[in-house]
Amino acid sequence: MKEYFIVENQAGDRIDRYLSEELEDRSRSYIQKLIKDQYVIVNDKPVKANYRLSLGDRVEIELPEAKEPDIVPEDIPVDILYEDQDIIIVNKPKQMVVHPAPGHYTGTLVNALMYHCGSELSGINGTMRPGIVHRIDMDTTGSLVVCKNDMAHQSLSEQLKEHSIRRIYVAVVHGNIKEESGIVNAPIGRHPVERKKMSIHAKNGREAVTHFKVLQRFGDYTYIQCELETGRTHQIRVHMASIGHPLLGDEVYGPRKCPFPYLQGQTLHAKTIGIIHPRTGEYLEINAPLPDYFIQLLDRLRKLKN
Repeated sequence: MKEYFIVENQAGDRIDRYLSEELEDRSRSYIQKLIKDQYVIVNDKPVKANYRLSLGDRVEIELPEAKEPDIVPEDIPVDILYEDQDIIIVNKPKQMVVHPAPGHYTGTLVNALMYHCGSELSGINGTMRPGIVHRIDMDTTGSLVVCKNDMAHQSLSEQLKEHSIRRIYVAVVHGNIKEESGIVNAPIGRHPVERKKMSIHAKNGREAVTHFKVLQRFGDYTYIQCELETGRTHQIRVHMASIGHPLLGDEVYGPRKCPFPYLQGQTLHAKTIGIIHPRTGEYLEINAPLPDYFIQLLDRLRKLKN
């Protein structure tokens, strides 16, 4: 049972919309079905999906126990950058979700890796996220490390916790960044109003630090490199937007209309990942080549500049 109390900036929202933002891994249609089946009550009474919330309302929702679906291996091509008996580092394409979740039970990287690796994936994160120690957004491309056994998983989890994994991204942002380099040090947490977004203005934000440097300027756009000290959800997207330079193509944190309609989501690529290998103890660094769309975009920006 989950319980919520409605505050001033939530009053007036439809209850189905409000709950779909609070429970971001559940679809609005799923929430509407729960309301219809009277799993949701407001002030001790069932309501309809179009009920408008009032200040001080007490909302209770009971989530029926969900049975985890069987995640099936799928013969999906995987761009493997490195592989040994303990880890596999892949170059994730755009539009691919890393692990199954409500609404995405097939076509994920996990489905593909289960086909490629068989039973050779760490079971620490359960049947839905075997081998997964970190993830990148669906529309972010690039390097991602996956663990084949629990020893590797525990080692990399500890490296993530200590912020010792090297993660370098490249991105194209709106505007002309005047500095050659800089640091954004601003805690990140759930957005206080739009619950599917992250924000530097959250009450309980967690430490987040991004180092950036300019690679090339194109007048209205800047090609940059970002290195993460921490790994918060949407960190680079939120941090760059917070200093007035949202990522090109990011319709969540930037302009709703992208001037390059062929882009699919933010122009962000996880170029480099560097880890201490869990078995050998040696430093291993892998680079993911830029995807074709990114190369074509940079070529076009260079031509427009000239």
